[in-house]
Amino acid sequence: MMEQILKNFFLFLSKNQGLNKAAKKWGLRFGAKRVVAGETIAEAIRGVRELNQKGLVCTLDHLGEFVFSVEEANESADYCMKTIEAIYESKVDCNLSLKMTQLGLDISRDLCVGNMRRILDTAKRCGNIFVRIDMEDYAHNQVTLEILHELLEDYDNVGTVIQAYLYKSENDVESVKDKKGNLRLVKGAYKESPEVAYPAKIDVDENYKKIIKQHLQNGNYAAIATHDDAIIAYVKQLEKEMGFSRDQFEFQMLYGIRPQSQLDLAKEGYKMRVYVPYGNDWYGYFMRRLAERPANVAFVIKGLFSR
Repeated sequence: MMEQILKNFFLFLSKNQGLNKAAKKWGLRFGAKRVVAGETIAEAIRGVRELNQKGLVCTLDHLGEFVFSVEEANESADYCMKTIEAIYESKVDCNLSLKMTQLGLDISRDLCVGNMRRILDTAKRCGNIFVRIDMEDYAHNQVTLEILHELLEDYDNVGTVIQAYLYKSENDVESVKDKKGNLRLVKGAYKESPEVAYPAKIDVDENYKKIIKQHLQNGNYAAIATHDDAIIAYVKQLEKEMGFSRDQFEFQMLYGIRPQSQLDLAKEGYKMRVYVPYGNDWYGYFMRRLAERPANVAFVIKGLFSR
């Protein structure tokens, strides 16, 4: 009961724009350095290079969620393109992840699509770097999928995320079957109504297994983003029983979370991708990580009293 209360509390805080604004001034404090690689592109690339040297591949995400003007949206897109160019020039093994609300989705669909095309064109020019569209809350789910389908008509270096806690996830996986959709499959980290999402963890877990198997059976690439040992074991079992090639899937985990497990999977011969967030707009991301694992509150409290 207490864990659920804490989860709801941190999810509530994650949407507080006043605290988000203040957090930009604080810098990476209160334990955020543990899960955020830095505030600049240079710091992020340095973190990626260190992970590459350990046998891990990466995806970089320039954090940011609250965009209120066309100028801010365009600046976010420009920063994504700078990140792609930095990945290319540094020759690190890394993709890009982004949120379309950063690119102006809440302002104008056309603005967002235009920025996505600028980013994808840059990624194609820089060695066809893959770009992952992060899935946000349910209010943005369907429009994100619609934009993905539009982009897949012209680009092969883009994919999105499917959240297992949504009732519609099975249909969403099926919708990209014939487009060779590259999907990151996750449980989901937003607070959603039971009208659209499974409220019970056991149902989310079962649906997660279902869509992993479904997507692999469809012959498409799966990025299985989980820290759950039971899910990892399930994927390994599928690999053996159904003969899926390791070239068809990868595991993904978050920067700073279970680093030894990441190394262990890489040593077993699996592609292990680390999701590496960076930037000064870290607040919302950090609150959702606390919501997922309230035990992490301990290192936040420690950060309050350290310099």
